[in-house]
Amino acid sequence: MKRIRTVAVLPTLFTLGNLVCGFFAIVVLSRIEAPTSTDVPTAARIEFRGSGSVMPALDTDDPTHNAMLCGWLIFLAMVFDALDGHVARLAKVSSDFGAQLDSLCDLVTFGVAPAILLVKICPSFVFLHREEVWIIATAFAACAALRLARFNVETGEDDDHFHFSGLPTPAAAASIAGFAIFFYTLRNDGNEWAYAGDIDRWLQGIVPFFAMLVALLMVSRVPYPHVVNQLFRGQKSFGHVVGLIFALVVVMLIRGYTVPLLCAVFVLGPPIRFFVHLARERRQRKEPLF
Repeated sequence: MKRIRTVAVLPTLFTLGNLVCGFFAIVVLSRIEAPTSTDVPTAARIEFRGSGSVMPALDTDDPTHNAMLCGWLIFLAMVFDALDGHVARLAKVSSDFGAQLDSLCDLVTFGVAPAILLVKICPSFVFLHREEVWIIATAFAACAALRLARFNVETGEDDDHFHFSGLPTPAAAASIAGFAIFFYTLRNDGNEWAYAGDIDRWLQGIVPFFAMLVALLMVSRVPYPHVVNQLFRGQKSFGHVVGLIFALVVVMLIRGYTVPLLCAVFVLGPPIRFFVHLARERRQRKEPLF
């Protein structure tokens, strides 16, 4: 047995920050009780009017509020997950220990936490189909574990890290977290949409099956872009930087709608493009040369 003598401190702390976010996301979800009816819950608007009001706003029994907090914790974990590898490469301290620790933390934050979140954000669907939704959630966590194990085995040092084979687990978790944020927007007592409740129930019936599709895409071979590396790695044009800034401003101004939309587009866009490309190639092969 080969013993570990040294560990890179800063990358390890970033990786553990990912785990801490995932752990507290599960803790927040544990506050949410099982649904007792098919009624769509409502959520009170968060108000931060002073330093003393921050903790009561975060420590609440509101189920939709807690699901939304879990969603943002998963997005915060994605920041830690994106930074730990970059920090390790910049410091030239990449190691097998860091890669294995990263996968273990990812399984908790991007596998287990979003699987539980899936159950908690669909109370109407869960009340009617309790066993089915837990089976889907279990399949999601299992596919995340398989995806991470395959990534560890197949990824080599010579990979360019600009594309993934299959949907990355952070993006899969983000797609579920995005719906948690969107449900909070729909159920907020300040929402003036006339059909918010109907849209909510309609989405609750779709999200579990969407999660099943996401689970299958994680273990698929559909190519996905590495967004962080493609947008931020290396030198970019001045216009690229300005465009990113304005895109971030728009996202944060209407985050309750743009975040879930962008996540869904990222999940569904590459497989649609992939299968369209396959269909075109197949049609070209069948066409006669003359």
